[in-house]
Amino acid sequence: MTDTPARLLRLLSLLQTPREWPGSELADRLGVSDRTVRRDIDRLRELGYPVEATLGVTGGYRLVAGAAMPPLLVDDEEAVAIAVGLRAAAGSAIAGIEEASVRALAKLEQVLPAKLRRRVRVLGTATIQPSTDAAAVDPEVLTTLAACVTNRERVRFAYRAASGAESRRNLEPIGLVPAHRRWYLVGFDLDRDDWRSFRADRIENPQPTGARFTPRELPARDAAAYVTGERTDWGTPTLRYDVTIQLPAYRVIGRLGDLPGDITPVDETTCRMESDRDDSLEWVAHRLVALGADFHVRQPPELIQALEAVRARVDRAVQ
Repeated sequence: MTDTPARLLRLLSLLQTPREWPGSELADRLGVSDRTVRRDIDRLRELGYPVEATLGVTGGYRLVAGAAMPPLLVDDEEAVAIAVGLRAAAGSAIAGIEEASVRALAKLEQVLPAKLRRRVRVLGTATIQPSTDAAAVDPEVLTTLAACVTNRERVRFAYRAASGAESRRNLEPIGLVPAHRRWYLVGFDLDRDDWRSFRADRIENPQPTGARFTPRELPARDAAAYVTGERTDWGTPTLRYDVTIQLPAYRVIGRLGDLPGDITPVDETTCRMESDRDDSLEWVAHRLVALGADFHVRQPPELIQALEAVRARVDRAVQ
């Protein structure tokens, strides 16, 4: 291996395996002399890679932890394994998986050769089983959105609201937030001239536009605070919901309540929905009835009227 840069990359890849490498074995792997290996080790150290050498019969070289993480080199099989794992975690919206995981997946898939990208998608389709308790998100959607956030690039997509209505959105995205076993995209909606958050599982066919933007001032500390309601410009909410439901919270989460804290347990058999919502009253009424459990509405009175209209419609149907 006479190409010095290629040889250094190959040497670095070997050293990133958690073991000690005798100089003679590294020389054999690289097809060079022991002296060339020592010079290459010195080059890596000059580049900031902390390579430790030990003496003796069992001595050798190994890469140790340093002050900063060096770039990792992985082979084809390792790249596929990492990508499939990240896609599985992102697709099932596992609690604790941060936005950084999606950014890492976006970076990895961007540089994967076409044949490896196909393998990742085939394996992901075959192995990812979204949890029935969480809203499943297509990892392709997440990686596209993450790339737009990172690149500060406007994105267009189709969005399906809670009421079932569909619309096209043109957004300046500033963050992806994992919360309450869901993913949320936060950005400035250009058509509505206001900030919005969108459930990622309701986003379809996101398309980067190529148009870059300078982020505007967000009316919250950050994207996560915006999603959880810590805004500085809420104003008067459209409607305040307060409903007690005779079901455990885990059986209601995902069927009602979009944001963290919307559904809170009262005890093992009862939960409470408290939230400010702008959903259709009729939609909320039908969702409550569809739970198949008793519930009590404290507010808003408009929801009680919507439920009475549903009851009247059912009464007419069975007469």
